[in-house]
Amino acid sequence: MAALEAENKKTFVRKRRSSLIAAIFLMATSAIGPGFITQTATFTATMGAAFAFGILASIVIDYVVQQNIWRVVTLTRKRASEIANIALPGSGYLLSVLVVFGGLVFNIGNIAGGGLGLNALLGLDPKWGGLLSAGIAIYIFSSRRAGVAIDRMMVVLGLVMIALTLYVAFVSQPPLGEALRQSVMPDRIDFATITTIVGGTVGGYISYAGAHRLLDKGAVGPEHIREVSSAATKGIVVVGIMRYVLFLAILGVVASGVTLDVAGHSANPASQAFQHAAGTLGLRIFGCILWAAAITSVIGAAYTSVSFLTVFRPTMTDRQRNIATIIFITVSLVVYLMLGTAPAALLVFAGGFNGLVLPIGLTIFLWVGWRRADLMEGYHYPRWLLWLGLIICLLTWYMGVMSVGAIFNYLNVV
Repeated sequence: MAALEAENKKTFVRKRRSSLIAAIFLMATSAIGPGFITQTATFTATMGAAFAFGILASIVIDYVVQQNIWRVVTLTRKRASEIANIALPGSGYLLSVLVVFGGLVFNIGNIAGGGLGLNALLGLDPKWGGLLSAGIAIYIFSSRRAGVAIDRMMVVLGLVMIALTLYVAFVSQPPLGEALRQSVMPDRIDFATITTIVGGTVGGYISYAGAHRLLDKGAVGPEHIREVSSAATKGIVVVGIMRYVLFLAILGVVASGVTLDVAGHSANPASQAFQHAAGTLGLRIFGCILWAAAITSVIGAAYTSVSFLTVFRPTMTDRQRNIATIIFITVSLVVYLMLGTAPAALLVFAGGFNGLVLPIGLTIFLWVGWRRADLMEGYHYPRWLLWLGLIICLLTWYMGVMSVGAIFNYLNVV
C-alpha cells in the first residue's frame, strides 16, 4: 500500500512538473512568434542599438504582468473572462472580444509567417506554406492526444529556436558594449515602438496563454502558488534570453552598415538580416526559426483565444473547444489566403493592437488582487507585486494613449 502511494505521488509530481514546463514554453513560444521576430528586425533596422531599451522595458513589463495574471487566474481557478465579469459585470465579454479579435489578427500574421518560413527554408510558395502550416496545427487539435502533442511540440521547437538564433547572433558579431549601454541609457525612446513590442510579447492573448494552460492542467490554488510563480519567472527568463539574442543577431547586421528593407509591401527584414549574417545557410536557419515560431504561435493564439469564448458558453466541452479552435485556425487561413496582405506590416500592427488591449485586462486583474481576496481562498497577495503592477499599468495606459495613432498607421501599409 505504501509503495502504491509513493508511486502515485511520483506520478503526480511528474505530471505537475510537465504541466509547468508546458505552460512556460506555451507562454515563451507565444511571446516569440513571427510578430516579435518581424517587429525586432523592423525596429532594430530603424533605431539601431537604441532599441535595446525597448527590449529591456518589454522584459520588465512582461515580468510584472505575468506574475500578476498567472497568480490571479490560478488562485481564483477561473478563466480571465470569468474573473473580469465577476470584478466588473460585463467587462469579461468586452475583454474576450478584444482578445479574440487581436488573436485573430495575429493568427493571420502567424500563418503568413509560417508561409514565409517555409519559403525561406524550402523555397515553397508562401501561400502553400501558410496552408501547410495551418493544416499541421489543425491536425494537432483534431488528435485525441492534442494536449500531449501541444506540450511536447512547444518544448522541442522552443529549444530549436533558441539554439539556431544563438548561432546567428555569434556569426553576426554585434556591438555588445553599445547594446548594453543603450539598454539603460538609450539615445532615443519611442513609445509607439515600446507599446508595439510589448503588445507583441505580452499583450492580448499572450498574457493569458500560460495561465490558462495551468488552469486546464489543474495546477491551481494557494498550494501551487510557489510553483506557478517560479514557472512564470522561468518563462520570462527564457523569453528574455531569446529576445536579446534575436536582437543582437539583427543588430550585428545593421551595425555592419547593411540597410534592411522595412517599408516594401513584401518586405521581410528579418530574413534579409539572417541572410546577410550567414549567407544561404542563414536564410535556411531563418526559415526554420520563423516556421517554428509561426506554428507554435498559431497553436498558442488559437488555443488561448478560444479559451476566452467559454465566457459566452460556459458548458463548452473539451471536444467542442477543439472544434472551435480548428474553426478559428481555418478562418485565419482563409482570410490570409484572400487578403494577400503585407505580412510584416500586419504583424507589427497586431502587436500594437494587443499592446492597446493589455492595460484593460491588467487593470481588472490588479483590482481583483487588491480588493477581492474572497476570490483567492484567503491568499495574502504580495503588496509589492500589486504596487509594481500599478506602476506598469499606468505606464501601459500612457504609452497606449500616446501611440494609438502611430499603431493604426501601420494599416496603411497592409
